[in-house]
Amino acid sequence: MTRGQYPGPLLLLLCLLHGSQETCPSMCLCVSDTVSCSSSGLAKIPLSLPPFSVTFDLSHNHLSWLGPGSFNSMPRLENLRMAHNQLSSLGSGVFNNASGLRLLDLSSNKLQVVEQHYFQGLWRLEELLLYNNKIAQVEAGTLSGLSSLKKAYFSLNQITDFPFFSIQDHSHPFLTMLDLSSNRMTRLPWEDVKALPRLVQQGLYLHNNSLICDCSMYSVFWHWNLRGYDSLKDFTDEHTCSIYGDPQAAIRFLRHSRFFHNCTLEKVVSQPVTVFLSNVLVSEGERVRLDCQTSLNGADLSFTWLSPSKGYITQSSINDTLISLFANGTLEIQAVKVNDSGLYVCTALDIKQALNATREVNVTVLLPPAESFNTGYTTLLGCAVTMVFILMYLYLTPCRCSCCKQPKPPVIPIATYDASTLTSVFSTSPRDQHKIQANKHVAFMEPMISEEGIAWAPEC
Repeated sequence: MTRGQYPGPLLLLLCLLHGSQETCPSMCLCVSDTVSCSSSGLAKIPLSLPPFSVTFDLSHNHLSWLGPGSFNSMPRLENLRMAHNQLSSLGSGVFNNASGLRLLDLSSNKLQVVEQHYFQGLWRLEELLLYNNKIAQVEAGTLSGLSSLKKAYFSLNQITDFPFFSIQDHSHPFLTMLDLSSNRMTRLPWEDVKALPRLVQQGLYLHNNSLICDCSMYSVFWHWNLRGYDSLKDFTDEHTCSIYGDPQAAIRFLRHSRFFHNCTLEKVVSQPVTVFLSNVLVSEGERVRLDCQTSLNGADLSFTWLSPSKGYITQSSINDTLISLFANGTLEIQAVKVNDSGLYVCTALDIKQALNATREVNVTVLLPPAESFNTGYTTLLGCAVTMVFILMYLYLTPCRCSCCKQPKPPVIPIATYDASTLTSVFSTSPRDQHKIQANKHVAFMEPMISEEGIAWAPEC
């Protein structure tokens, strides 16, 4: 009887729900695929956790250390929040079974050194939050392998040096935000900064540091300001530098540039040189090759393509067997589709000279002739049917109002008289005249509509 009321799938669902209640720690809240243990006074991670969790919140606790495989029981984990804890270091292999992480929040902890093994294996990580720690050093290989990284926050720390040279187009093609504001950096490797990808330079925040005023520093910020980067427009007054290294002699160099009048500003670095090509027409299913020939020449060039349907394409990010990117920058698509149409942008980067150049190709993919004919025929047929309905509406719609029917021209009435009537009227005797006058009636001539026209008949 019970089996009849609860079919197999429903029994399985009830078992899963019952199991999730058993694996949810008593001090945590488990809702759907989210586990929240925030502000629970935890000093270590609970042993029993739901394996289906996507979001895990451990913020505002007392965690001081994470050991290897801390999240082995959560293979589907994507969002991990551990802000406002007491973490001073991370053990080796902490995220061994958490390669699906997309957001990692370690802000407001006590980390001092970000070691290169901390984030190994997190190739899907998109957002890394490390602000408001006590970080003084970021090792060179820290961001290596984070090929999907989009935003990294290192502000409000004690960083004096940062490995800018490790960030390149092919290693971090999607990185658009690098926040290093409110640290203790005095002199930066400006050649490495100028070699950063264009998107990284646009999203590089360096305000509220202890920069020393010099011409190299001012040249970089002057060009960024000239291009209207938001990182400078939004924090104009927070960009300061100290003259001769004296913190008491700090100036807002974006507003007061008198100190740099003797500096020789070089030509704009990394300014793209765009070459527009004529449209490329190709039929669906054919192979197409798009070259990336620009004004830059050399063996040390790296190439990145931005396509309308597949986003950024680099040699390290290609996972489609139908797409190839050659060493000279040529992009080959084996069998193009209609949705591959659009503007393709290739960027060639010369890291040594800190220059890049851009080439644009507008690709239009045409349907096969037979399909094009069918499409045109269908459109023409639709127009013809629409015209027929319009004509039917104009000429075959019945008129429902009486005013729409136009009457025939009226027939001029012709008065006819009966001779006998005339005789009876004018030939009466004086005796009868008195009788007629006593019984006089007024006759009105009213039209009477018949099938033959309009006739007039007397109505008494």
